[in-house]
Amino acid sequence: MEISEKTEADVRFLNYILARISHAGTEGSRAMIKPHNTNTEFELGGINHVALVCSDMARTVDFYTNVLGMPLIKSLDLPGGAGQHFFFDAGNGDCVAFFWFADAPDRVPGISSPAAIPGIGDITSAVSTMNHLAFHVPAEKFDAYRQRLKEKGVRVGPVLNHDESPMQVSATVHPGVYVRSFYFQDPDGITLEFACWVKEFGPRDASTVPRTAADRRPAVPAGRP
Repeated sequence: MEISEKTEADVRFLNYILARISHAGTEGSRAMIKPHNTNTEFELGGINHVALVCSDMARTVDFYTNVLGMPLIKSLDLPGGAGQHFFFDAGNGDCVAFFWFADAPDRVPGISSPAAIPGIGDITSAVSTMNHLAFHVPAEKFDAYRQRLKEKGVRVGPVLNHDESPMQVSATVHPGVYVRSFYFQDPDGITLEFACWVKEFGPRDASTVPRTAADRRPAVPAGRP
């Protein structure tokens, strides 16, 4: 589903959101709506880095620096020829790191990472895996960034306006939408997301009762329908 047409009311609401966040300034990092709650246990400053695994470090460097524009800030050969460890600046003091291991197993779609991106297919992945990695982008540059990735040859998914409707996604922007996003994959099939918050969160936004391990559906043994 390609989301390109909006009703007049949707356009007015989106323009309101853009005007509101642009009031903070013209720089992207200042224009973004972000959660701003307080941690009373530890003074955490955000994400130092996330560490992923790639199959081809040269190809990964090309994608993250030349396609996504992230500066490479640190590179290391691991001891004993075990592999490499590279760090990219993702903005706002956050980094994305990659390991290249000489003996790493290949990716298994649907287990080590989702088989497809949201809006295209099944997004399930195994317990303890990283399902996807989302980057903040300014709301006023959201559509332009999607087009820029397409022009760079990246296959991007549809625009998803996340809300609390039964399907939790809307074809249009309305007051119930809390984040807009689209997804794509890096050369190793790691699911990435460009996202922009469009509303502040309140106490009612965190009222869902957490499920437990006992609520999981049992896995179907191999060879059985």
